[in-house]
Amino acid sequence: MTKFAEAVLKKLSDKYGSRLHTQLTHSDTTELFVAALLSPQCTDKQVNETTSILFKQFRTFKDYASSDTGTLRRQLKGINFYKTKARHLRAASRRIVDEFGGKVPKTINELMELDGVGRKIANVVLSEGYGINEGIAVDTHVAVTSRRLGLTRSNDPDRIEKDLAKKIPKKDWGKVNGLFIELGRDVCTARKKYCERCVLNRICPSSTI
Repeated sequence: MTKFAEAVLKKLSDKYGSRLHTQLTHSDTTELFVAALLSPQCTDKQVNETTSILFKQFRTFKDYASSDTGTLRRQLKGINFYKTKARHLRAASRRIVDEFGGKVPKTINELMELDGVGRKIANVVLSEGYGINEGIAVDTHVAVTSRRLGLTRSNDPDRIEKDLAKKIPKKDWGKVNGLFIELGRDVCTARKKYCERCVLNRICPSSTI
């Protein structure tokens, strides 16, 4: 880890450490996988409002795999791209039932073979569900804050993940997404920086302080 990256994680951990975990409501790896699959292009609040009802009716991947298309679409209507996500959820659930005994896979390659699952979703599921750090989940918050901190120059999520992985030890990869999301939501939004309130304002190369 570079000294700068170490300082960044230390300051962010001191500030946001109690909020490291995903804000997607779940009670097990099945619910985590479903919530993560539904999360792209949606707020956590949207997903949680939808899953609060969904999880009462669908408890296993077998339930999703055998569900009626129209019924599942209606359950997901409160989130963006619900038709596509309903299709992905049914297809991914079938494969999990048929190939993994109804359990969420534990490797990034197996997860990414499932419909609708990219690196970000796979990394969130592995880190949150199994405590496995195979990569760093890169969303908009992570991309924006990483560039402003000078930890990457890229706009490509895969390139950003590689740049961060070079600077941060594997044992800390699971922290990055949660910490950078909190930073982005709190003071370093995509539209505007609030450097005067940022815990990194004395060390960030993009700081106006």
